[in-house]
Amino acid sequence: MKKLLFTCLAALAAFSVQAQDLSEGKQYTLSGQEASARPEVVEFFSFYCPHCYSFEMEYKIPHKIRAELPEGTEFHQYHVNFLGRASESLTRAWALAMAIGAEQKVKGPLFEAAHKDSIKSMEDIRRIFIDNGISAEEFDGGINSFAVTALVNKQNNMAQKFNVVSVPDFYVNGKYHVNAGGLSRDNFVQDYADTVKGLLQKP
Repeated sequence: MKKLLFTCLAALAAFSVQAQDLSEGKQYTLSGQEASARPEVVEFFSFYCPHCYSFEMEYKIPHKIRAELPEGTEFHQYHVNFLGRASESLTRAWALAMAIGAEQKVKGPLFEAAHKDSIKSMEDIRRIFIDNGISAEEFDGGINSFAVTALVNKQNNMAQKFNVVSVPDFYVNGKYHVNAGGLSRDNFVQDYADTVKGLLQKP
């Protein structure tokens, strides 16, 4: 029992050092926004962004971050419109996925389709949803609903609020912006997750 307690305390101490070792201008910058009322991590992404594709499909950084978040921490992924093509339709589609809890069903297929540039219309997106377990009735009834439109507006407003100009882009507690350029090249994925966890502990 004592050995287990010592191990836990050592782990907590190591985590505390990680949080204190983060340096403004290196692993993070300040967003210029006030801290959020509740602990949260927000990622801005685009299905068209090749780096977002790598983050999600190859390195699984968002999955790793979500899995290691302290209990009670919210994690949001918001789609941006500035990469053109069917971006606005994809932002609306992602809003529907969030509204009906289908993010994990459609995220990968939407990334793959966008990566192949095979999304030309909302009908193409509709087919992806249906092929991945969302009924035509649920898609048709939800895609232009008030709730989905509200989530579209929220994504656009949040991207504007943080002046997002490139993706993927991560913000912690609204106050801290992860600076990917300052993270370890040798252990990038774990350093990204550790940086997010460390920033959650900062005041």
